[in-house]
Amino acid sequence: MWFASSAKIPVTNSARANQHQAPPQRTTIMPRLLGVEIPGDKRIEASLVYIYGIGPKTSKRVLEQANINPDTRAKELSPEQIGSIISAITAQKVMIEGDLRREIQGNLKRLQAINCYRGLRHRRGLPVRGQRTQTNARTRKGPRKTVGVVRSKD
Repeated sequence: MWFASSAKIPVTNSARANQHQAPPQRTTIMPRLLGVEIPGDKRIEASLVYIYGIGPKTSKRVLEQANINPDTRAKELSPEQIGSIISAITAQKVMIEGDLRREIQGNLKRLQAINCYRGLRHRRGLPVRGQRTQTNARTRKGPRKTVGVVRSKD
């Protein structure tokens, strides 16, 4: 804890200079592609996977089309290379981020609206693809809700 004191302590110029020096900050460069910040320290092939809708195969295909070495780090990319990656993604008509999320939500709403089996399972929060529910499916169903008899103290 710091206490103010009234005693005067001589302060040299070097001590005064070091007194208010901020600790060195590590700045990491994170390139921004299509509204998503990708990690700069990773290879570009692995960094593109951080964009929702782009997996490992699509990442390799995009880098081949853009003529970029997959081993280069994302922070080492030039603005021209970033532009070529963006144009390669849009040229392949890969649906990403908000558009993809909107389409998936629309598909689920459609299934629920037509009252098909899959839509009912989504609505009830149960497994959709035929998994058993008597003993497992805790991820979909949530934590157990214990149902029991309440006994009096008598």
